[in-house]
Amino acid sequence: MGNEGVRLADELMSVNAAMRRLVRRRLRQQKPPKLRPAQVELMAVVGARPGIGVAGAARELHLADNSVSTLVNQLLAAGMLRRDTDPDDRRAVRLQLTPYAHRRMADWRDRRARMVGAHIAELAEEDQAAIAAVLPALGRLLTSLQDQRSEDISRPKTPGENA
Repeated sequence: MGNEGVRLADELMSVNAAMRRLVRRRLRQQKPPKLRPAQVELMAVVGARPGIGVAGAARELHLADNSVSTLVNQLLAAGMLRRDTDPDDRRAVRLQLTPYAHRRMADWRDRRARMVGAHIAELAEEDQAAIAAVLPALGRLLTSLQDQRSEDISRPKTPGENA
């Protein structure tokens, strides 16, 4: 990878992380979510893949199964998740968002979109056009990263290779 690719990657990830933190903090000031970021991320995974199991969610989030189990138990207690027994394997569970969780997630997405959208609307037209133009490329980058992750997970480690 060339130096320009490394520079762009570093800048993209720094801006993205800072924007996510700032938006999350501002949304909490408006209406405390009482949910930790990891809990919200798990809810997003379950919302995108209803019926996913704990192990599948752990892979998706790059977390240990027991960490996801802890998050599941917290979200069950908060009334955000429902755990159903898998009809094909009584030992396995399938996770579903509750109606309350669907409402909370929709409210959070709406507040986030309105907040960021208001600031985008204040930008110059050229900046708005640049943001709109880069979104398809960022989507392709995300797909590429997801595909690479699948390859990394399935590829056996060579002796002495860092995990």
